[in-house]
Amino acid sequence: MDLMQFDQTTLYFDDALPPEIERLLQQAAACYGGGGAEAILLRAYFLAPEQLVVQVALYCFYFYQHRLEDALLVAGRILEIAGSRLGLPAKWQLLHPDHIGHAVLRSMGLLRFYLMALKAAGYIQLRLGNPGVGQSMLEKLLELDSHDRLGGKALLAVVAEAVAERIEEST
Repeated sequence: MDLMQFDQTTLYFDDALPPEIERLLQQAAACYGGGGAEAILLRAYFLAPEQLVVQVALYCFYFYQHRLEDALLVAGRILEIAGSRLGLPAKWQLLHPDHIGHAVLRSMGLLRFYLMALKAAGYIQLRLGNPGVGQSMLEKLLELDSHDRLGGKALLAVVAEAVAERIEEST
């Protein structure tokens, strides 16, 4: 299975947005630099908590504001929503390549999005100083993406290098 294959697949942003949610997202984008965007994004979230476009907007807002704990919460919510739609286990730790085979039958685009959210959550865990969890998430990603189409191997290489440097410094 090629996770880079996008022919005839629906992506998370292809879902129709209610007009009010679309208007709120446009307002948030317009006032991003001047403040007020978070309140607007949260309003959109409360009106459409299952809308993945809203989740991505919140994630990006928090990530680029360097509010990594908040971005991690949103990434977790994305995993819940997308995972539920794909019929995946609620806990990423329980994922197995067989689950991926079944999920791809539902939506290749949504599966790829789910795996990118797993990668993002792993990266944030690393940035927050939680290397064990971050590494486990990235290892799970590689188990599910054996061809490394989503680039988890590069992040794991950085983790391995950092660990090697710490060991070298301590000796």
